[in-house]
Amino acid sequence: MSDVGKSVLEDWFAAGDAGDVAKFDEYLHPDVVVHAPLGLSTQGIDAERNVWRAALAAIPDLRHEVQEVIVDGDRMAARVIVTGTLHGDFGGVRATGAPFEIDQIVILHLRDGKAAEVWEVADVAALLRDETA
Repeated sequence: MSDVGKSVLEDWFAAGDAGDVAKFDEYLHPDVVVHAPLGLSTQGIDAERNVWRAALAAIPDLRHEVQEVIVDGDRMAARVIVTGTLHGDFGGVRATGAPFEIDQIVILHLRDGKAAEVWEVADVAALLRDETA
């Protein structure tokens, strides 16, 4: 299961970063629930697609780099570095036009080989500090 979980996460993020949200069906369970900071939590694939579209509109160079993954059966945790340039307002954070790099932890539960429930914990304080700089 470890290769499946890691692949699901990496492939989901790669598709999202590339704007290929149509591929989310391959990685996300139909009734996926994503718990995310900044009021960006979603329920269902279409809602998650909409968040990624909005993210890419504000952060066209958005990238998620998976650093390490820990797997326990159908559960996994990953450390991710998120980078980009905030050209538009997103998640209540004002556009700065400056590049950012934040740390993120993702906890993911798999069902039928797809992400069924996801918790994203991100260092949004770093984005807010950049906003006031």
